[in-house]
Amino acid sequence: MSDRGYRRPRPLSPLREHLRDTFWFAPTMGFVCVFVLWLAASAVDEEIVAVLQREEAYDELGSLISFVQDAKTIVTTISSAMMTFIGVVFSISLVAVQMASGQLTPRVVRIFVRSRISKLTLTVFLATFLFSLLVLTSYESEADPRLVVSVPLLQSMLTLVLVGLSLLLFVVYVSATLRLMQVGPVVDRIARDSFRVLGRMPRGPGGPEGLGPETGRVVHEGRAGVLRDVNTARLVRAARRQDVVLRLIPRIGDFVVPGTPVLAVHGGAVPPRSRLRYSVSVGVERTLHQDLAFGLRQLSDIALRALSTSVNDPTTAVQCLDRSIQFLAAVVHLPLGTVHHRDRSGRVRLVQGGPGWESLVDLAFEEIRWCLAGSPQVSRRLLAGLDDLLLLAPEERKQPLVRHRALLVQAVERTVPVAADREFALLPDRQGIG
Repeated sequence: MSDRGYRRPRPLSPLREHLRDTFWFAPTMGFVCVFVLWLAASAVDEEIVAVLQREEAYDELGSLISFVQDAKTIVTTISSAMMTFIGVVFSISLVAVQMASGQLTPRVVRIFVRSRISKLTLTVFLATFLFSLLVLTSYESEADPRLVVSVPLLQSMLTLVLVGLSLLLFVVYVSATLRLMQVGPVVDRIARDSFRVLGRMPRGPGGPEGLGPETGRVVHEGRAGVLRDVNTARLVRAARRQDVVLRLIPRIGDFVVPGTPVLAVHGGAVPPRSRLRYSVSVGVERTLHQDLAFGLRQLSDIALRALSTSVNDPTTAVQCLDRSIQFLAAVVHLPLGTVHHRDRSGRVRLVQGGPGWESLVDLAFEEIRWCLAGSPQVSRRLLAGLDDLLLLAPEERKQPLVRHRALLVQAVERTVPVAADREFALLPDRQGIG
């Protein structure tokens, strides 16, 4: 299969993804930008005053001073009200996110944290507050046009611009938060993130027949946690310099503890520890950066919660099945399992295990099949999805689908005593009951 659509891993890609999982980086950069903007605006305002004083245009300068003093009231009001506005908005938002996590799955909080509009809104709100404080420091008590040094005209106008931008972003942010509470947009976002992971996977020729004898291992020395991702570019570079092949022992998403091996070395000595530093990232929970199966895990969690007796929402489970089937249909012809990462010369330098076709099918359907008793809408949708995948799948990948279909039929026959109800529950329907 060709490499079309595959993007070679960039050295800063893991760092960028980790920063997207934080909520502090964007506001911090916003503070820096605001301070630079204030310094530039202050310099411009001082230059305007200096030009008017050199030209002895004191009447015009006096008019500017009068205008800016009137604007000072507005800037003071903005400064005092902005933090209260920020607190109210984000308190309500956190309640909304909590409701969404309780209704769907706690993993949806990650969508809120990674949301660009959420970070942009918080950054602009805080930037407006900080900029208004800085502008207040530029006001002078001196009213004589001949003695004044700075008239914060541009600064006051920029404050009003930031307020207008804040109000616009507030409307967009509320709309985005409301969508987070809806099932359809959430499962669509999970599916799109999963396809982005798929697009980053190498899909070129396979690796060598054998890796050769194992010549060493590298153990995990950090904290215990979930293997979130690996810095593929850094590992490939270290293996190329040492002229070896590295093999990642745990899979992305596995829980690792200190002292357990994470890398096996084939064909030479173990690369220096300094070259492998920061190449393996361990955290408290899985991410979708390199984890191909995590999207299906989230969809399955939402469906299982919807099928629980406390929620009893089979339509949500059907929506999750729609996206799971969409994802499986996209990978049904793709090589799965072991992934081989190559250097620029085309030699395999990193071998990484991944989920195979059968593992993905089991993850998408196994637990849902166990919980769909008494829900004909879900059984009918699952049967229709399995039939569609059987039409798409090559012969060597049909066996897991046939097994799940047979087990589904057996489960319905065992739990539904009435023949007419069984016939209805086993009728494939892409809408469930449509």
